[in-house]
Amino acid sequence: MSADVEAIRRAYEADRQQVRPVTHAGQVPSTYEAITPEWLTAILCRDLPDARVTGFRLDERDDGSSNRRRIFVEYNEAGQAAGLPPRLFCKAAEGLENRIVLGVSDTAQAEADFYNLARGRLDIQATRAVFAGFDPETFAYIIVMPDMADAVHFCDERTRLDWDGAVSLVTTLAKLHGAFFESPELGSATLPFKHWPRWWRDMMKGAPDFPAFCDRGFHDAESVIPPRLYARAAEIWPATERSVTRHLDLPRSLIHSDVHFKNWYRTNDGGELGLSDWQLATVGHWSRDYAFATTTALTVEQRREWGEELLRTYLDRLAAAGGERPGYDDALTNVRQQLLSALAFWTITLRPTDDMPAMQPERTTFEFIRRMATAIDDLDSLSAFGGGL
Repeated sequence: MSADVEAIRRAYEADRQQVRPVTHAGQVPSTYEAITPEWLTAILCRDLPDARVTGFRLDERDDGSSNRRRIFVEYNEAGQAAGLPPRLFCKAAEGLENRIVLGVSDTAQAEADFYNLARGRLDIQATRAVFAGFDPETFAYIIVMPDMADAVHFCDERTRLDWDGAVSLVTTLAKLHGAFFESPELGSATLPFKHWPRWWRDMMKGAPDFPAFCDRGFHDAESVIPPRLYARAAEIWPATERSVTRHLDLPRSLIHSDVHFKNWYRTNDGGELGLSDWQLATVGHWSRDYAFATTTALTVEQRREWGEELLRTYLDRLAAAGGERPGYDDALTNVRQQLLSALAFWTITLRPTDDMPAMQPERTTFEFIRRMATAIDDLDSLSAFGGGL
């Protein structure tokens, strides 16, 4: 159940009165300073009774929507012989702003659920966790993963994909979307993820000024928005709301929901593209992920050149993965519509509300807004809903 901002504030203030060290795997540390060798032993050595963590060191913290940090771990001989990871990469919610952002719509809970309940059932390239936990009393959470820094290259707006890379990206999406396509488990105890329109509604309740700040971000990004689209600024938010509502009438899958290109990585060995950052795992229509991922990953020129062939490739892969293949025209209409709510995620990033932390470099934010706004203009997304706005 979603919490309001004041409930999170109260829980945070109470939690900050005293840092409680954690020692067993059933606990979620409220800060990195609460972590102990005993807790690391419990989560890392659970299948190796002779292995122990003998010491560890915390790296510098990197803040965004979550508080990220590496842990350098030392083991006894048994742990070293077993090849346990010497470096961990963690995502947590230490700061009040982070707990608000991740708590108002159960985002932290969703990521823990993804790693604990869904990840092992997916045949995709994606991050894995050795521990994923959320504390509903304090709203603290932490995801602990083996550090992938030496094995992968994380993407950003400067990463250039070739055609094979673009196909790898949409294939990963197709496998994700096909795995639980229209499954009765979606939203149940085994896959307890929110339906995307409900997630959105809960976010609006927790951050009622979200639309105003998205509108501010849109206007402040005028320099990278096509003039024809900028002139229709008043239509953007109504279309955004309709793009969310469309999920009520469309087939359901497990979707990532936040598949901008910085959440992708390429493996160093085979170059396969994989997905990280599962905080917004929800139930919805595949077109949100497809529109969001391809528009941020490809340059404007690549999207224009490859658009039809790449979408047809995705639809073929979706059918092969267990999903239902719609007609191309219907699929394209859905993609056009879903570009609007994807854009909102980056106009709010440019101008976050007072309760939100700074999340991305402006260089990245402006480029992704440029790519998405240009796609909305090219594809006339504002006219994709029928009956006008």
